[in-house]
Formats: sequence, structure tokens, C-alpha cells
Amino acid sequence: MTEDKLFNIFESKEPKKALDMFLKNGLTSREEVEEFLAKQIKKGDYNLHSLDRFPFISKKGVIQHLAKFLKYECLNLDSADFNYSLAMKLPLHKMKKHIFIPISETEEKVIVSFADPLDIEAQDFISRIFQQKKIEVVISLEEQITEYLKKLELEEGINDVLKHIKDDVLQKVTSNNNSAIMELINIIIKTSIDTRSSDIHIEPNENSCIVRNRIDGVLIRTFIFEKEIYPPLSSRLKLLAELDIAEKRVPQDGRFSHKIAGETFDFRVSTLPVVDGESIVIRILDTKMAMLSLKETGMVHSNYEKFFKLLTSSYGILLVTGPTGSGKTTTLYGALNEIKSVKDKIITVEDPIEYKMDLIQQVQVNRKAGLDFSKSLKAILRQDPDKIMIGEIRDRETLSIAIQSALTGHLVLSTLHTNDSVGSINRMLDIGIEAYLLGGALIGVQAQRLVRRICHNCRVEIDIELSELPDEVTQHIPETGKLYRGKGCKTCSYTGYYGREMICEILVIDEKLASMISSRETKESILQEAKNRDFKTMFEIGIEKALLGRTTIDEILRVTKA
Repeated sequence: MTEDKLFNIFESKEPKKALDMFLKNGLTSREEVEEFLAKQIKKGDYNLHSLDRFPFISKKGVIQHLAKFLKYECLNLDSADFNYSLAMKLPLHKMKKHIFIPISETEEKVIVSFADPLDIEAQDFISRIFQQKKIEVVISLEEQITEYLKKLELEEGINDVLKHIKDDVLQKVTSNNNSAIMELINIIIKTSIDTRSSDIHIEPNENSCIVRNRIDGVLIRTFIFEKEIYPPLSSRLKLLAELDIAEKRVPQDGRFSHKIAGETFDFRVSTLPVVDGESIVIRILDTKMAMLSLKETGMVHSNYEKFFKLLTSSYGILLVTGPTGSGKTTTLYGALNEIKSVKDKIITVEDPIEYKMDLIQQVQVNRKAGLDFSKSLKAILRQDPDKIMIGEIRDRETLSIAIQSALTGHLVLSTLHTNDSVGSINRMLDIGIEAYLLGGALIGVQAQRLVRRICHNCRVEIDIELSELPDEVTQHIPETGKLYRGKGCKTCSYTGYYGREMICEILVIDEKLASMISSRETKESILQEAKNRDFKTMFEIGIEKALLGRTTIDEILRVTKA
């Protein structure tokens, strides 16, 4: 298609409608359109801000073509080794005005990332700052640069604290350093709690110390400190967790409690030796999660009824499966909240114990002392339990004891690492358990994932482009269906998502399915038989939630098809 025709499309009253018609008829392609816009920006007919008029065009695609035309590198800032000290040499207000950020510096040159590589005024300003050095321009997404500038702005507010720490380190002072470091730790923890983080990652590298937070299951950089901050920060955290600060060669695990704004929080600390020091991960243990009910996890009503019915069984094994970070432990705690009673003796064996619960006896695995899952289970059975929760089934011995417990009149709850509910059957058979025992003991399997919820503050309806969606998605979307996304706002930190909820599938084992398991029938046969009983996969449940505006198709594909 000629450039004149494409220009007319974008200057028309309804450019999206016109472009959709040309795309549908195969007269142009999205790549051709992105290349055209990049050429117009290079010529000066449009600028990068013009793209805001065309939200239906991939800005990232246009920028990649522009970088190619200008012979500049297109840089993903999240993968760059960012030099914090270098960025602090330039005035923040200037970087925010022109949307650029310096990345690294050598004796000959300074690499600077621009949202607009044609901003000559900004390049002249940087040249005056770094005299006699070549300015190497790279291009990054405006949203990425803005996000990093926000991090620098956040850190400007704690410059005094960082200066005290650096001064103390240089002067080898320890008394004042402790108070300054504790103030920094308080800031990191409070910021993490305020942003609903589940984990804090403190990572050293060659040029800086990075602090990242896992928010709604996704890691986001929160702070970037100079590398001199890392040694006192890591040492103080290890002291808090009662770890050996002199030992940097082996991993260590510890815990500590800390009061923030009058409320006490528990934290689990893990250290791991890496090239530039130790990677420190702090898990924030929210005690409110121990009181969470199954309904609050986002389980759809039909699945809740199935799961609750299984919980009221007098015996059998009920499994919750999924990868690490899919919310299995939260589901088990929710299940225990549903069934705990003064009439029942409930004992758990966990590694580690995440939250303490009333009316439940909790056993902590201690492998150094020889107390593993299987030994704990054998001891638990002599305690006259009614219901047992095993943190995780990892080996044949643990599974065998769990099955024997189920067959002798106990309800056993546990977790397993499998991708789906039907796949857990083959996993247990592969471990080495007899099929007839498994068929007699297993009463149900729930497989689950956590998906990010669309932020209700900025949720908007979007046009459904069926041609751009995979066939496995389109077959579940009715003609009248609607999809949504979050535009991004202050509430959700401009991610478009706020919070997470569960999507799950529940395989209820009835007599027919138990017989098929005992006969070692194929996974496909068992799945087909389950579907004859109104079984819905996680993927199907996820699509339903996307149509209700609770999450996005991209999110469902990310967690179920990865």
C-alpha cells in the first residue's frame, strides 16, 4: 500500500475503522503500518507523541522500526545494567522534561536512553554535562524511562539517609550506621507493604544494589542504590533474621518480626551466594491470609460447592496442585478454616509453617534433626487425628503413608507439583504407588493458578479482534461477548492490574473415575469422562472470568499456556 493511502487513513475522522477494513481485506499489515509511522516520525511529519492519537497501534513496534531507520539500539531497560551513580549526576527535572536517562559511562562515551531520539535539545544538554565524551543514543519505551525516573524521584526523598550510610561506611563507623540502615530497612519494608508486595528481592550487581518487589506475582524494580549501600544493608538484615553475617559461602534461612506503623509483620529471609555478594529474598507473611476463606480466593461458586463437599468427606485424599506461587498453601489454609472445629483433631506437617492457626496442631519439618515429612506423618497417626494436612507430597514414602491414612478413615489434604488435575494421577503413578490403592484413596484434585485482576479504577471495554486471538480462545467467546483491560492509573501503579484471584479446575473422583484410575486408563480417557460430568478446565474458567471483566485474555494465556 502506498504511503499516501496510509497517510489518508491516519488523517481520517475514524482512523481505526478505516485501518481495520484494510487489514481485514489484506491490503496492508500491522508491520507495514508500524514501519510507515516510523518513517513519518523520522521525516518530521509526526512525532512520538502523535502515537497517543492512535492507541490501536503498537508503540513498541513503531519504536523498533524507528531505531532500525536511525541505526540506534532499541534497549529494554529491565535487562540493562543500570548505573545509579551516573543517573544522579543529572538534574531529575531535566530528565523528566525530556524523558531520558543515562545508562552507563566509560572513558570514551556515555550511553543514554531516550524516549525521543530526535530530541536535539536534550542531547546538547547531556553533551555539556559530559564534555569531551561521545553521547551514544539508545531508544527505550517512554513508559519504561518514566518508571525509572519515578524510582529516582522516590530515592531523592531518602538521599539524607543514604548519605549517612555512605559516610559511615567510608569512615568505618558502626554506631550511627545502624540507625541509618534501620531507617532504610523501614522505608523498604513500608514501601513493600504499601504496594501489596509478597516478596522483597535485594540483589547486588557490579554497579549498584537493586531492590525489586513481587507485586501480583510480577517482579517490579522499586529502588536502585549505589553499590556501597549493599554491604551494611545485607549485614543488618542478616542480623535481624539471626543469620551468620560472616558466612557468605552457603545459603541461609531465617525469620524476624518487625513493627511498621504500629502493626507487627512476620518476615522469612533467604540468602543465596551470587557473583557480586548474596541475593536476599524476604517473604512478607501476612497473618490475615491465615484467616482467608475459600470464597475470598476468587473460586467460582460451582467449584466452591464441589470443593466444600469434598472437604466434608470422612476419609480420602484431596489434593491441591499447581506450580510454585500458584496459591496452593493459601487454598489449604482456607480449607482448614472451613473445617476446623473443637470436635476434630486436625494436625498439619509443614515446611515451613507459614501462619499459626487456632484449634490446629502444626508440626514443623526439621531435616537436620531427622524429622522429615514421612517421619512426621508416622508420628501424627499415633496422635489420633481426624484430619491431616501435609504441606507437600514429594516422594513415594510420604504418598504411601498418606494413602494408608486415607484408607484407614482420615481426610488427608496435601499439595503436588503438577500442571493440571488429571495429570496429577499419572504423576502419583510415576512415583511408584499402586493404581488400585490410588483409585481407592483419591477423592478429588484441584489444580489452580493465580491471575491478576483488572484494576476497577481504570477498567475499560476493548474491541474484540477475533482474528488476532488464538483459535483456542475464539471458540469460547460468544458473538455478544465483551473483553476489558486496565488503562493504567495511580491506584494500580500504571500496570492496569490490582490484586490477584484464583482460577481452578476441580476433578471429583467418583466410582467410575476411581475404576478408570485403578485400570490405569489414559489421561485423555479420564479427561473425556470428566468432561461428560460438567468438568471445566482452568483455561475455560479463565475465559469466563475475562468475559466478566475480572481479568484479561493475555493474563489467562500467560498463566495457563506458559
